[in-house]
Amino acid sequence: MGMNADWEQRIVDAYASIDSYEEQEFRAVIDKLVAELPDGSPVGIFERGGALDSTGHSDLAVPLYKEALEREVPGIRRRRAVIQMASSLRNLGRSDESVELLTAELDAGHDELDDAVRAFLALALTDVGREREAVSLALGALAPHLPRYQRSLGNYARLLLVEEGGS
Repeated sequence: MGMNADWEQRIVDAYASIDSYEEQEFRAVIDKLVAELPDGSPVGIFERGGALDSTGHSDLAVPLYKEALEREVPGIRRRRAVIQMASSLRNLGRSDESVELLTAELDAGHDELDDAVRAFLALALTDVGREREAVSLALGALAPHLPRYQRSLGNYARLLLVEEGGS
């Protein structure tokens, strides 16, 4: 059958109801959906990684995200794979790799996931002792969403890095 709007909606619905499943049950739901895709589908590989990740198995998810990216998982899933892999690496104590991936991703295009990239990068930067950069990034991502103070907060966020460089 393959991917279509109905298949995509069933994936969304599965994640929306993840808390009503036991871990293995949830992974079985995702595996059943993935089985509808062609063998070796990068989308299927990504979704299996996501199911493992969402049930606490970052270690098993990372190789699947990596494979999905190598097989050029299409569309928004490519960026989701980078974000989720970086988050999993961070959970595994590999924050340097997380910082590297997400720093590269900042310039890899722009879409609705830009602020998610910045948020996860801020977490990873904190882990590697780059807290001022992390706060600057987080405030810079937050500023456009505020009803007021956008300009001043954006300026303060940039100043955090200037002051850092001057110390």
